[in-house]
Amino acid sequence: MNKTFTGIVVSDKMQKTVVVKIERKFRHRLYQKVITRHKNLKAHNELEGIAVGDTVVIEETRPISKDKRFRVLEKINTVTK
Repeated sequence: MNKTFTGIVVSDKMQKTVVVKIERKFRHRLYQKVITRHKNLKAHNELEGIAVGDTVVIEETRPISKDKRFRVLEKINTVTK
């Protein structure tokens, strides 16, 4: 089973590639403070109409290029301007 993540599109300037920001929150073991960490992942995009600010679901896949290891499954939410 491949890993799936939900994130926000940060960049769509490349052809058939989007950069997705994945955030995860966890509690510090000693201080019990909630810490937020993020990672930017490049994902292969065959779908039409995905823009910056959209929420998408990405899935782990075989290596497509040097940096691309994910592909876009679906668009969940659209940002209105």
